[in-house]
Amino acid sequence: MLAAAQAAPGTPPPLAPPDSGYSFPARETLTYAVDWRVFPAGTTTLHLEQQGNEERVTATADSIGAINLIYRVSDRYESSFNRTSGCSAGFSKQIQEGRRQVDTDLKFDYAQGKALLNEKNLVKGTSKHQEAPVGPCVTDLLSAIFYPASQTLTPGQSFQVPLGDSLHTVVVTMKVEARETVRTPLGSYQTVRVQPTAAAGVVKARGNIWIWYTDDARHIPVQMRARLFWGTITFQLTSLAQK
Repeated sequence: MLAAAQAAPGTPPPLAPPDSGYSFPARETLTYAVDWRVFPAGTTTLHLEQQGNEERVTATADSIGAINLIYRVSDRYESSFNRTSGCSAGFSKQIQEGRRQVDTDLKFDYAQGKALLNEKNLVKGTSKHQEAPVGPCVTDLLSAIFYPASQTLTPGQSFQVPLGDSLHTVVVTMKVEARETVRTPLGSYQTVRVQPTAAAGVVKARGNIWIWYTDDARHIPVQMRARLFWGTITFQLTSLAQK
């Protein structure tokens, strides 16, 4: 679990495989209400589905109500990872935020040791292709929500995760902070609070982030929060379905 301590200086730590007793859901859909400060801001859905030895994750994020008048959001994300090793195959996103419309596709070619990025700006009509070295096994921004669920979450301990963030590999430290009771629209849960931190990349750019996982064998993310300079966004679970 703390394999990062064995990594050479300057080398991203290896991604520890999921605990032997943990199994990712065969099929599961989680729906969250999103609040900005005290205002309802949107809905987010995360869907996991097993496809052979791969776990496919899809996500949607849509703004609602008055927020649409200020800044409309309609985003789509997709990733997949190996259920045995945790290694991500790639991450894609289709972003529609305000006037911005960008499609991004990131693939990890471990055989060639490369990260391959293709991006299209639908408003400007431009596109680009970039390549960069990647380690033998990384997670991605979407899969990284679920990867900690596969690890032993003991308050007071931490572990490191190599995250493929665009064309860079960023070391993210998962700090397991404390056990806490969380009340959501779906009910109250006994949880373990985890804070991801990083010295660079999108995790650092998102300010302070916390994820609350159920304190049981499933480790379901029932609440997420990002504290940014312009306010706090909170995601609370409103629906959980195995379909």
